[in-house]
Amino acid sequence: MQREEFTEILTPVIDTVKGSEWNTTLETELNSRFPADGKVVQAITTACHAAIEDGWMCRHGEAPLKYGRVIKPGDATAGMSVDVVDMTDIAGPRHTHPNGEVCLTMPVDSSATFDGAGAGWCVNTPGSAHRPTVKGGRALVLYLLPDGAIDFG
Repeated sequence: MQREEFTEILTPVIDTVKGSEWNTTLETELNSRFPADGKVVQAITTACHAAIEDGWMCRHGEAPLKYGRVIKPGDATAGMSVDVVDMTDIAGPRHTHPNGEVCLTMPVDSSATFDGAGAGWCVNTPGSAHRPTVKGGRALVLYLLPDGAIDFG
């Protein structure tokens, strides 16, 4: 799995997200168009596991919290960065999303949740903040950030 392949797998999602208002309507649309058990999310999940195995994804930190920026903002991602975290029963650092955040939760353990929700998409509106929390086991979480903007301050 190479970054270029990974970017191509994300293209339908990026095309859906770009130009949209980041709110619950977008969250509903993503979960409808790209359900957790559907072809696109399964391809993303498989690609994440392959990239982690290849050593270029989630290469920072150590279990139970590994992370990394996979793709910097650019034309191929409509100006969004793509980050992936690998979390097991842990709360990450509190942060704010100046421009919003779109997350895809991919439970590795079937009981794992991210911020209280199971597999699928969630959208955090611009200016929102949280302490990302995985409970019930291990999950991978992919997130898109417009302009790569995230504030840990």
